[in-house]
Amino acid sequence: MLENWKDEAPRDRIIVALDCDRARALDLADMLSGHAAWLKIGMTLFYKLGPQIVYELKERGFKIFLDLKFHDIPHQVRGAASSATHNGADMLTMHAVGGLPMMQAAVEGARTAASDFGIPEPVTLGITVLTSMNAETLATTGVTRSVEEQVRALASMAKEAGLSGVVASPLEAPILRELLGPNAFIVTPGVRPTWASKGDQSRVTTPAMAFENGASHLVIGRPITEADDPVAAFERIVSELEEA
Repeated sequence: MLENWKDEAPRDRIIVALDCDRARALDLADMLSGHAAWLKIGMTLFYKLGPQIVYELKERGFKIFLDLKFHDIPHQVRGAASSATHNGADMLTMHAVGGLPMMQAAVEGARTAASDFGIPEPVTLGITVLTSMNAETLATTGVTRSVEEQVRALASMAKEAGLSGVVASPLEAPILRELLGPNAFIVTPGVRPTWASKGDQSRVTTPAMAFENGASHLVIGRPITEADDPVAAFERIVSELEEA
């Protein structure tokens, strides 16, 4: 497992989200080679191309955050985590609302696959509350707790299940750092530089604020991938983090 994240430079704690087609993903990977360490493959890419896109990006030297948000019965999620690990995922996700047995099964599947194939065990993350949601949208799903209460409850369950950490808004990162401890992975989407559009994110902060709040890694997509010069945008974020 990648447990030494606190020793990494800011650039190595930025995960660039590739929500695009294969050609653009490979172009971005080639441009960002030598600059970024992590790339995120989500549903858009994986459902179209399958494991092949993981192999192609791994061959270019990147660590892969495979963000497929598993949510199913424990048997299925155990198998999904095993397959994702075998395919080269360095980090994978599941919805914490799937429950304790489901998350425990994911940890078992990832750990067993890593042992069987002689590869590092991936980071396992529980999704708490999506950053596109706020109190009103959460309430429409039948959840009467506040966003903060829901995040805290799901993160506690993820910790009990043995997950490496959680995915949550940077706004909740301070309470999660206190709850989960200094070594937990707290991966935060909903991060936007001051010079970038919020897009469809509701609960956002700047990259520097996210790190200050306790995030271990930042997921940043469109401010980099849709920039006229993605490398320049990435390096601008790194410079702002280093100055902070």
